[in-house]
Formats: sequence, C-alpha cells, structure tokens
Amino acid sequence: MKIAIIGANSYIARNVIFSFENSEDKIILYDIQETHIDNRKNYKSVNITDKESVKNIDFDCNIIYIFAGKTGTSIGFSQYDSFLDINEKGLLNILNEYVEQKSKAKIIFPSTRLVYKGSETPLKEDDEKEFKTIYAINKYACEQYLKMYNNMYNIPYCIFRICVPYGTMIKDASSYGTAEFMLNKAKNGDNITLYGKGEVRRTFTNMKDLTRALILGAKSCKCLNDIYNIGGENYSLSETAKQIAAKYKVNIEYIDYPEAALKIESGSTVFNSDKFDKLLNFEYQNTFKNWIGEQ
Repeated sequence: MKIAIIGANSYIARNVIFSFENSEDKIILYDIQETHIDNRKNYKSVNITDKESVKNIDFDCNIIYIFAGKTGTSIGFSQYDSFLDINEKGLLNILNEYVEQKSKAKIIFPSTRLVYKGSETPLKEDDEKEFKTIYAINKYACEQYLKMYNNMYNIPYCIFRICVPYGTMIKDASSYGTAEFMLNKAKNGDNITLYGKGEVRRTFTNMKDLTRALILGAKSCKCLNDIYNIGGENYSLSETAKQIAAKYKVNIEYIDYPEAALKIESGSTVFNSDKFDKLLNFEYQNTFKNWIGEQ
C-alpha cells in the first residue's frame, strides 16, 4: 500500500511510522518542519494552513493519516486563531485538495476523549457530548467535516477517538501527557501532584496497542465511514500515580483544583471500545503495570 502521513513529527505519528518500519508499504511523510525529527526518508515540508502548500501532498495513495494539529486546553482561548487555522481550516484545505486531485484514499483521523461529557459509566461513541475547550470543539467539528465530505464527495474515512495514550517505541518521543507527567516527576525524585482526590478515571492505552489499532483499522475494509473508541485499561489518576510512586519511592500530593482547571475538567472519561474490538477481534496486549516495570 501507499500511505501518506500528515503531521509526521507528532508523538503518535512517529510511533505509527516506527510500526511500519518492516512493512512493504510505501510511506510518504509530511509536516511543517524542514526535516523529519527521526530523519525518516520520503519526507516533504508542507504547511496545511496554506492552500498552495497542500497541493504538494501526493493524494494518489491508499491511506492518508492526518495527525497534524494544535493541542492544548486553556491556551486555546487566547490562541483561538491558530487553533482554528491549524485544526479546522487545515483539515478543510486537505479535504478540498483531496477532491481536486480526485483521490480515492481512506482518511484516518484521530479524535479525543474531550468531545464527551464526563460519565461514571463507560462511554460509547454516541453518548452525550460536551465541549469545554477550543481544542475539543475543533476535534468535533473535524469529525463533522469528514461526515459532510463523505456525504458530498464520497470520501472514505475512519475516526478513532483516543483517551490517554502513554509510552513510546521511540526514544525521546513522548506525549508529555498524564502518565509521562507523573513518571517524570517521580524520576526526578519529586512528589506526584494530583488535583482533587485523583478520583477521575481514564482509559489508558499503551502506544504499542494504539499504533496496532490505528494500522489495522486503517487497512480493514470493515472500518469505514464511522467513529470508533480505542480502548485500554480503566484507571483513576490516583491508581496510576500510586503505581509510579511505589516504584520510585515518592509520595502523592493531593491539591485543590485551580479555578481555571476546574472549569475545563471533563470528569471521568472511560471508553467502551466494544464497537472496534468486536469488529476486528482486537485484543489489548500491553498493561500499565508492565510499562512501569520497564521504566
């Protein structure tokens, strides 16, 4: 297969590229930087906010991953223009050039847990939505754009909602997310700090499982024109922090939520991934406990 990866310097993309390393697929990489961070070949600098630059993407392929995007929570309120330009207009530029080049590629788009209204029960794909950040509404808008362009131009797509990814197959490729924040604090001998009582729960997905799911889903004709939760393990933040703290012999400090952080806190977001798992007979092979043991 011929596969394009847009946003090739991002955390998840770098791991997906690594997973393709021994395949016979032809991988073509794009991002805004001049070179690929891991010095991969078949790389071209493209700015997705520039319509002329997007024309340099080769849409004559089988699969297009779109990892390009701007992430963040509270900063989206002050940097709304770049969030809109990169996350929404960037995708629309890609989709319109896709149509112009008469591509037939299947588009793979990663979305986020932040589109959901928090719940104490596992969330299914159609459960209630709530948007507390610019990034969250960006992602949901992009999901809708893909549906619209599928309806208008028959563009095939798959959307994979991801909760909390952790781990890496590439040295120094980190999300700096929830698990890595805790781990780095503990490695430095600092106590792990958690807001509230650390009771909110998340689905934690090991990067090895996540990349395998993204590749299998992309290549499967069963995954088509739909949205899928990617699963993993159900932990509270306190439960994950305790595993890390025990290994590095540090303590956990529970602190009050800052007012701004509390306003955008989603509550528990644990995924029900039966839709995807049953469709592809997918099994998660990696555990948080084993990952901590390897650190």
